[in-house]
Amino acid sequence: MARQHRRDTKPELFLRRELHQLGLRYRVDHPLPGMPRRRADVLFTRAKVAVFVDGCFWHACPEHKTSPANNALWWTAKLARNVERDRETDAHLVALGWTVLRVWEHEDMPQAAVRIREAVRATGPRSVAGSSWPTCQVGATDSRTGALGPCSGVALRVAQVWATEPAAETLPPSSAKPLASRPAHPLE
Repeated sequence: MARQHRRDTKPELFLRRELHQLGLRYRVDHPLPGMPRRRADVLFTRAKVAVFVDGCFWHACPEHKTSPANNALWWTAKLARNVERDRETDAHLVALGWTVLRVWEHEDMPQAAVRIREAVRATGPRSVAGSSWPTCQVGATDSRTGALGPCSGVALRVAQVWATEPAAETLPPSSAKPLASRPAHPLE
């Protein structure tokens, strides 16, 4: 068992490649919160999604479960402990508000990656588009009135302030004025 890879197995690498192609960024082989000796294969910390890529043999896949003929009692107990440990880990993470996804090594990894992306989107932090903040492009105008949009005004003001006020490094030390004595900016 010491020869078994702890991380970077072929199914894990294939799944991570698919996730990366979907634009997802994640942590690999990362310790779990509250369980420092246990690790997730792929972890989305901000979205609180943990992904485990389970091998059919080691995690007793219901479709491909096999048991060695030699020392069968020991192997049965060993594999049962693995499954029980998986259940404990899942319960712990769910209690902390995490979403847990388990992917079997025989699953179609592109489909599994899409399933993971949907879980990350559903549980992740609100995107700018989904928030109450205005979303616009710098320099955008209202199509009805032709006026600058809310973000454009802010960007325009920032650009004008930088264009009209000299940088602190360019002022001679004797002519530097305290901030309170500066005249009000024309846009204020």
